Amino acid sequence: MITATLTRIPQPSQMLGKLIVRENNAVIFECDTIELPYLNNKPQVSCIPKGAYQVVYRESAKYPQHYHVLDVPNRSFILIHQANYVGSKNPRTHKPDLLGCIGVGRGYADLNGDGIVELTRSNATLKQMLAVIGKKSFTLTIL
Repeated sequence: MITATLTRIPQPSQMLGKLIVRENNAVIFECDTIELPYLNNKPQVSCIPKGAYQVVYRESAKYPQHYHVLDVPNRSFILIHQANYVGSKNPRTHKPDLLGCIGVGRGYADLNGDGIVELTRSNATLKQMLAVIGKKSFTLTIL
């Protein structure tokens, strides 16, 4: 049985965190996370509420391989995927990478010089997460 715990670290303009994934109580994967700040669960501007959620593997054109957080109250398509930028804009797309989803990576740095830390090594971290968990579903508890 796979379980994951996301411990959030609130910041003024975003939510940083630590994700720990366990299988049969043994840690199998750890990474850093980035999310929008909590703004009463408002779609596209807030992270999701604390609680326990089922997560399943998913594929799409936009994010070829990722995880889908199910049954979030008043929200849909909350994903765990690669992302570096929250409120600050990605210099390549001129848009935030996250609209309520959870970005995974390793480490934080001010990537675009705006004074706000962003998540680093996101693509590589998601690939590692997929290699460890694969297409298995798991329970995510957000603290």
